[in-house]
Amino acid sequence: MLGPGRYLLGAAELIWLVGFAWLGASRVRRRLLPEVGGEAGFLAGAVVALALLIWMAELLGTVSAFKPVPYLVAVALVGLVLRRSVPPAGGAPMGAPRRAQAAPAPSAVGEIDVAGPAAENPGPSGPSPSGPPPNRPSLIATVISLLIAGIAIGHFVSGVKLRLGTGMTGFDSTWYHGPFAAGFFQTGNTIDLHFIAPQFLAWFYPANSEVVHAIGMLAFSRDLMSPLLNLGWLVGCLLACWCIGRPFRVAPWSLALGAIALSVPALADQAGEARNDIVGIFFALAAVAIALNAAAASPGGVRRPGRQAVGSANSPAGSEAPPAGLSTGALLCVGLAIGLAAGTKLNFLLPAAVLVIGLTALVPGGRRWRSLLCCGGMALAGGGYWYLRNLIHSGNPLPWIHHLGPIDLPAPEQALGGREAHSVFSYLTDGSVWSDWFLPGLHGGLWSIWPVLGAAALAGLLLALVPWVRGRWAEERSYSAVFGPSTRGVLALAGLVGLAAAVSWLLSPTSASGPDGMPRGFESGIRYLAPALILGLALLPTVPPLRAWAARLAAIGPKLGERPVPDDERPQLPHVGGGECGRPDRQDRLPRGWVAGIVAGAVLVAIVVGYPVARHYLRDRYRDPSFTTPGLDAAFAWARDIDGARIATTSTRLYPLFGTDLSNRVAYLGVHRPHGGFEEAPNCRVFRRLVNEGDYDYVVATRDRIEPGKPAFAPQAKWIEGPDAEVVLKKRPTVVFRITGTLDPNACP
Repeated sequence: MLGPGRYLLGAAELIWLVGFAWLGASRVRRRLLPEVGGEAGFLAGAVVALALLIWMAELLGTVSAFKPVPYLVAVALVGLVLRRSVPPAGGAPMGAPRRAQAAPAPSAVGEIDVAGPAAENPGPSGPSPSGPPPNRPSLIATVISLLIAGIAIGHFVSGVKLRLGTGMTGFDSTWYHGPFAAGFFQTGNTIDLHFIAPQFLAWFYPANSEVVHAIGMLAFSRDLMSPLLNLGWLVGCLLACWCIGRPFRVAPWSLALGAIALSVPALADQAGEARNDIVGIFFALAAVAIALNAAAASPGGVRRPGRQAVGSANSPAGSEAPPAGLSTGALLCVGLAIGLAAGTKLNFLLPAAVLVIGLTALVPGGRRWRSLLCCGGMALAGGGYWYLRNLIHSGNPLPWIHHLGPIDLPAPEQALGGREAHSVFSYLTDGSVWSDWFLPGLHGGLWSIWPVLGAAALAGLLLALVPWVRGRWAEERSYSAVFGPSTRGVLALAGLVGLAAAVSWLLSPTSASGPDGMPRGFESGIRYLAPALILGLALLPTVPPLRAWAARLAAIGPKLGERPVPDDERPQLPHVGGGECGRPDRQDRLPRGWVAGIVAGAVLVAIVVGYPVARHYLRDRYRDPSFTTPGLDAAFAWARDIDGARIATTSTRLYPLFGTDLSNRVAYLGVHRPHGGFEEAPNCRVFRRLVNEGDYDYVVATRDRIEPGKPAFAPQAKWIEGPDAEVVLKKRPTVVFRITGTLDPNACP
């Protein structure tokens, strides 16, 4: 059990890490994105802070030094160095054209006042349809959206509460997420492959999410944080949805629709588990949100009807600023966020490529190579570590691909294992699969309203393209009168990113896995479609046919945190960023001292409440498991009280065997093959040799499931029987042996 002293030490370590990472990240964010403030600025800072934590873990893990003291020191040094060496924000944003400095500045990023008679002198009915609605969302719209988001959080918390009473029981959590994180924690090594059950070459998967779990394990020497982390990622996704709608004055509706999409049953297994789908979704949404907010503050982001276009001091009145694209700092931040998504899960590789290439295409021709280097380079920095590791061990960054046209690529020569691979695309014209599997799966994974959700998300993604292709709708013309080419281009690119995520799901070989004609994995695989669904719904209020209507709804009632002040009494605040954008209006903000006090109070309350929760979790963690076969459940309960042992197993689910304090070294017994391959031991002699070489204390010989017509116990149980193997536990289909001596390979039965 965890004592109060060790608990407080772990809490202090987490505060230390987060504090120093934020110290450096906030300065870097202000330097790279001085034009983006408020919620979007906080989101960008959080992405940079997470990147710093992951980078330090990877750097130390490359030399097997990802241990508590080196890690604490490294994060603190990096945070302090960045704070002292990065100059404060001032002048034009990085990479912004100098000619933008002569333009009049808005009062805040994402809250850009539109000049001109219609905007300056609104009539009784409100702002002109061609101008944006009032700057801040109304209190009514904000409360409604927060209530919907609160319901989504409450639904998620119920799943977290369940896992706090049982431990993480999801298949993927116990198969590879948990073992990878525990392996990083135990060995301090991230560059080596951590081999598990030979299915889908899973040891080559990118592991940004598992590194974050390992950071929590370093703090407490237990997995106290693991059931809670996805709740934090959920809140981050909701913040990103808000920021997606923010430049268009529809943040409450983007938040509300995003919260609905995040609550679908297909994502229910993220609550309280180590699943990483929601982690990748957060980074992808953050990349889109940062890009949209930066675009709105760019020289070509907003037009000013009746006056010179933003960023074009020499243009005739009412003309449109040239498509300048994003600043260098914005490209760096967006590339980092989408790279972190690709470094979390493979299905974000295509959306990452679309976003990087698309942002490069938006800038003028003379800056494209530089933009590609900035955005693509940071994307590689965010997720390239794991693909470089794969290249080192197998000669191929994507070992699942054996051929590139006529070129043969190095890769493990073994079957993927697990379920038979099939894609949704391969069954698109199969009516029986649709009636027997796809339609029931969509109903179960996306509720009975899945046609509405799917149509709305698809509309959001497709209609986002309208401003860029310059349709002839009246609403599009009004939209173009307000938003410049940079904003319209990035919005269209956001739609393409969502469509790319949908295509990834459609073509993924595991999206309809299972026997031919029986895609049993389809419903579970709907989570690969979730990024497109969430992004499409978050974008829906921003698209031309709906934006003005949604913005007017968001403006009904008193404005959030704003007292009525006549326009002629509003103070003129100083601006930064070379006149391109200004500091967020601080007149309605709490003083910094109040903010610091509130944060400190919240942290203190979390620490006090967290201790009894932690003791409850450790007391009940895998105490009475019932999520697999009776024999494996009994083995997992047995392993709770074992510590410091070396345990070999034939179970696909490894994680509960690590024990309560994660001190057991657990390994799947298998044979290493060329190019990073790993297969089951083929016979008794090899199996006994592997047990001897690993110097194991215990062997858990089992099947993953009880199958009619097969022997009660796995063949490995017969292979290991003998005078030097004492039976500790025997319950179908599992036998736990304590190894008391060296097994003789020549004495196999």
